[in-house]
Amino acid sequence: MTDDPETDAVPEGPEDDRAMPLVAHLVELRRRLILSALGFAVAFGLCYWVSLDIYDILMRPLARVMAEVGGTQRMIYTALTEGFFTQVKVAAFGALFVSFPVVAAQIWMFVAPGLYRKEKRAFLPFLVASPLLFLLGAALVYFLVIPMAWKFLLGFQTTTAETALPIQLEARVGEYLSLIMTLIFAFGVCFQLPVALTLLARAGLIESRTLAKKRRYAVIAAFVVGAVLTPPDVVSQIALATPLILLYELSIFACRRIEKARAAEEAAEGDGAS
Repeated sequence: MTDDPETDAVPEGPEDDRAMPLVAHLVELRRRLILSALGFAVAFGLCYWVSLDIYDILMRPLARVMAEVGGTQRMIYTALTEGFFTQVKVAAFGALFVSFPVVAAQIWMFVAPGLYRKEKRAFLPFLVASPLLFLLGAALVYFLVIPMAWKFLLGFQTTTAETALPIQLEARVGEYLSLIMTLIFAFGVCFQLPVALTLLARAGLIESRTLAKKRRYAVIAAFVVGAVLTPPDVVSQIALATPLILLYELSIFACRRIEKARAAEEAAEGDGAS
C-alpha cells in the first residue's frame, strides 16, 4: 500500500496481484485438476450409459456405404474382452467432448487471476474459437471425408463372379472405432492451426510477413499431413489439405490484424508519453 489513493485504486499488475507462494499455486492447481477429473468421470459415466448410441453414430458412415456398395453388414470382435473395452473407449471418447467445457473453465479459473484485464479480453476469443474449430474439423471428417474414404476402400471387395472366392470386409469393431476416433481427433486438432498461429503472433514469436513468405512450404506440409492422417485415397487427402491451406491464409489475415492493433496501441502510448 502507498500514501497515494489513486495509485492504490488503479493497480498496474494483474487484477489479482497478491503474491501467492508456490505451495498455494500447487494447491490451487491440484484443486483444478481434481475438479477436471471429476467432471470427466461424471461425463464418462453418462457416456457409458449411452455408449451404444455413440457407437451407433460412429458406425453409421460405414453402414450407409455398405448398404450402397455391398458388404457383410456386420461387425465382429475376435477377443473375448474386445466388446467391453470397445464400449469403454467409446465412452471415453464421448466424455472428452462432454467434459471439455468443465476442463476449459477450470483452466481459465486457474490462469485468469494472473492476467491483466486487457490480456483476459484478448484470450477469451480463443477459448470460444478453439472448440468451434475443433467441431468444424470433426464435422468435416465425419460428413465428407469418411464417407468418400470408406466408399473407396470398400471398392476392393469382390464377388464370386470376379474371383474364385469372394473378398468381403469382416471389420473388427475395435479397429474400426479406433480408426474413426483417431481421424476425428486428428482433424479437430489440425483445425486449431489459426488459434496456434494467432497466439504465437500475439506473443510476438512470429510475424504475418514470415508466414506469407513460407506459404509454399505450408501448402506442401498441408498435403503431407493429409497423406499421413487420411486413408490412402486422393479425394480424402485433398479434403483435408484444402481447408488446412485456407486456415493458414486465415491465420495470416488474423496475424496482420493483431500487428496493426499492436502498432496502433504503441503509437497511442507514444503520443500519450510525449
